[in-house]
Amino acid sequence: MNCFDKLKFDANGLIPAIIQEQKTGRVLMMAWMNRASLEQTIETGKTHFWSRSRQKFWMKGESSGHTQTVKDIAFDCDGDTLLIQVEQIGAACHEGYRSCFFRSMEDAGTKARITEAQLETPEQIYGKK
Repeated sequence: MNCFDKLKFDANGLIPAIIQEQKTGRVLMMAWMNRASLEQTIETGKTHFWSRSRQKFWMKGESSGHTQTVKDIAFDCDGDTLLIQVEQIGAACHEGYRSCFFRSMEDAGTKARITEAQLETPEQIYGKK
């Protein structure tokens, strides 16, 4: 079975990828992949994605140094979502948090609570802009 034949990319050729830290089970981020970025991820063992906002191919950690080493790639029963387990180096979030899911809703969604410590500021990661 060719796994690519089982995957359902959307009309834009994209599939959502949930990135999970293998050791802890913590969901780190969600990003979009196209076939080329998935192939590059498989080939290199480092996560690669397609940025919808920048319309560009990118490797996680290419500017921050916070890379993800792939440990497992799975897909769901419908073939429309990937689950990629990784070993995360540094922060997964571009805002400097371990996970992009560092806020929880409170008070019927009127407030957000920060649920983890910020590892680094964006300025520390990327330098002054």
